[in-house]
Formats: sequence, structure tokens, C-alpha cells
Amino acid sequence: MNKQELTSFFDRVSGGRGRWRKKNAYYHNTLVNFFQSRILQGDSVLEAGCSTGEMLGKLNCAGKAGFDISGEMIKIAGEKYPEISFYKDDIEALSISEKFDVIILQDIVGHLNDAWKAFGNLHKVSRPGTKIFITYYNQLWEPVIVLAEKLDLKMPEPLQNWLDLSDIENLLFLNDFKVVKKGRFFLFPKYVPFFSDFINKLAMNSSFLNKFCLITYIEAHPLPRLVRGEYSCSVVIPCRNEKGNIEGAVKQTPELGTGMELIFVDGNSTDGTVETIKEMIAKYPEKNIKLIHQGSGTGKGDAVRKGFDASAGEILMILDSDLTVPPEDLGKFYDAIASGKGEFINGSRLVYPMEKQAMRFLNYLGNKFFSFIFTWILGQKINDTLCGTKVLFKKDYERIKEGRKYFGEFDPFGDFDLLFGAARLGLKIAELPVRYRARTYGDTKISRFTHGLLLLKMSAVAFIKFKLNYHAEK
Repeated sequence: MNKQELTSFFDRVSGGRGRWRKKNAYYHNTLVNFFQSRILQGDSVLEAGCSTGEMLGKLNCAGKAGFDISGEMIKIAGEKYPEISFYKDDIEALSISEKFDVIILQDIVGHLNDAWKAFGNLHKVSRPGTKIFITYYNQLWEPVIVLAEKLDLKMPEPLQNWLDLSDIENLLFLNDFKVVKKGRFFLFPKYVPFFSDFINKLAMNSSFLNKFCLITYIEAHPLPRLVRGEYSCSVVIPCRNEKGNIEGAVKQTPELGTGMELIFVDGNSTDGTVETIKEMIAKYPEKNIKLIHQGSGTGKGDAVRKGFDASAGEILMILDSDLTVPPEDLGKFYDAIASGKGEFINGSRLVYPMEKQAMRFLNYLGNKFFSFIFTWILGQKINDTLCGTKVLFKKDYERIKEGRKYFGEFDPFGDFDLLFGAARLGLKIAELPVRYRARTYGDTKISRFTHGLLLLKMSAVAFIKFKLNYHAEK
């Protein structure tokens, strides 16, 4: 759901918001008590996504303000609580610049189209010492929440991002925030005298029951924003029969760093891809566009390596030519590596909801399985092993290249060659969530079963090399 559709949805349901809050008063009062226990009387408080203002109205503090993307919600809030400052604003394009002691994001993470951008904007309204509280649903409760909406027990909401605590913590880290506390509470959301309070208190203090609690929370504090280094960039785009995506890649890729080159590596296309690339070179002379022919080599991994070898940039980036990962997101990858958040930035398509048909179900399950396996083997969290968007410094790639024979050269994708090499060198791997879109041109080059067997083989190799520390004599 795009921003306009989301705004229209909340405008439509604004009139019934009060009824739903009364219907689930125990849940909402629990959240009010949670925030109030962490707010000092002299604090100024800003609530992002304040809806019709009921929670702010119940808080006891020196100053209160709230904003929401829904003009109808803000209108109702202003009429009910004229003493509070309310604004129509969007956390992903925030215009407020006043600083606050406390910032609250109650249950809005699921509606963010770009949580990375939203969290980054919190620096506009925070100062050193500002406390940021984020609450959200536990992922385990997704089927229960969906069922409650269908049974008219909860206000229906659009499709949400089901981010877990580690996803939220990572997005805050990427935007220079330090998580100081996190946890879960509230196991039984309906009020039954004596029983509800007893079981919810028990769940807070039971390590087993706590995992199943409905509400997850994070308290974060802003850190000084890290200064980005300035580097030149090479964006390598492997392509085979992607004629319809070439101009989109050229137009949508932002200018990055001190200078950028686009390197298309063609894998013997037969649909006019090469001719289209040459047209782009002539049409956009202000852009540094190069064409390399893969020749007798096969597979994306071979194409990436040839593109990297021909690159001149200090930072190397891979962009899949199917454009299922938006080229505009490369700016986030540049920020992450140039500010030192990681030495190897790996895209993750498995955080946000995907467009329909963006990834086949068996592919999705396979990615989840290999994510678990490689996180365990490499000792660093890897949500998505096969996301095509990966970014690293060229100097580190040269070191990976030197040690490639250690793992063998049978990876047709190139993803594991880079991940294994980065892990072996001890590079800090940071993950950056991306939106994964459906293809608009061409066909996928992935064979689920043939390539699935290759992935299992690579898993075995990684287990032997990293866990058993075994390698054959040269």
C-alpha cells in the first residue's frame, strides 16, 4: 500500500477510532502505563503516528505534541485535546524540527514504507539524551492479529511489516541510535479480573512465557551522526536478456560519492540488450556507462567478477538488472559503508512484505532455510544469502579474490564467494533491508532445484571450512 492509499485508509477509519480503543481499553491502558512509567513530569513528549490523540491526552508531562499522516485523525485529536499541539506530518518526510525529551512510536512500525528513512528522521526532533520508545507486535502474534481483525475484535489495518526486535535494532543502528533496553510484555490482552494482571506479570518474569508476549519494545538513544567518508563507486550490473530494464537501471541509479561508473556485463543476450546499453551510452553522455561482454564465461558470479576486475571505484556495488531491488536504494548502501556501519553491506529482501509474485514460495522457504544455516555457520546474522545487492570496498574484494581457492570456485551466483570471503577475513557484515519488487520484464535465471542442490553443497563446504576448520593439503 502506497502512502496515498495508507493516508486515505486512516482518514476513512478515523471516526471509529474511539470505539475501537474502548473495545480494547485494557491493551491501550497497558501501553499508557508503560510509557508513563518511563516519562518524567518535566519531559516534553512527541508521539509519531498519534492517531486521534487519546494516549497523549492521558500522559502526565510538561509538554505534549503529536503528528499523523491522516488529516482526519489530526482534526479529531485537535478538537478533543486543544491544549496539545497536533500536526499533519509524515515521519518518512518529517518537517517538524523542534527537539523533544521523549519520542514515542506506538505500533506504527508496521505501516512504514521505509523504516530506514523514518528512523533517520528522528534525529531532526531529538537531542543528546532524548529517549525513543518503540512498541510493536511480536511476530509470533501475526496469525492471531489477522484472525482478531476478521472476527471484529480489532480494528482492521492494511498489510504490515512484521519486523522482529533484531530487525528494528539493526535499522536503528544503521541510523546512529543506540538501543539501551528491549524486551516483551503483555501475554493476555483481554481483561479478566485478577487473572489478566496475574498472568501478564508472570509472563514478564518468566523467560519462557516472555517469548510469547504480544508487545515488543525498544528504548533507544541518539548517537552523534557519523561523518561519511567520500569515495568513488562502481556499480556492476550483470545482465542477460534484460533489454526492458536497462534504461530504468541508468535513470534510477542515483549519483553516489565523488564519482560513479555503471558497468553493464552482458552474458550473451539475444533480445537486444547490448544494443540498448549502447543507446544508453549515447543518450546519457554525462553518465559514466561501460559495457563489458562476458564472453565464454557463464553465470552471474563470473559476470560480477569480470565487472569488479574492470572497475575503477573505491566502493564496489552489485545491482541486479531485473530491478527487483530499487536502484534508488543504493544510496542507503553507500551511507552504510561510507559511515563505517559495516565493511560488507548485504541486502535483505526478507524483512519487508514483498509484492505479489516477487519471489516464489519455494524460493522464499529456501532463502529462510539457508539464512538460518549461514547465520549459524558464519557467526554473523545473515537474513538473506541470495539478495543480489551487495556492497564492499574494492581493497577488501582484492583480498577475497586472493583467497578464493580456499573455498573452491563452483559458486555460479557469486553471493557465497563474497559472503564466505568476507567472513573469513573478519569483515563486519551489516544487513540493510530492501523492498523486493516483482519483475516487470524478462524471466528469472534461478532454477529452484538445480541451484538448490548447489546451495546445499556450498552449505557443506562452509560447515567444513568454518566449523570443522578443515582444508585439504595443497
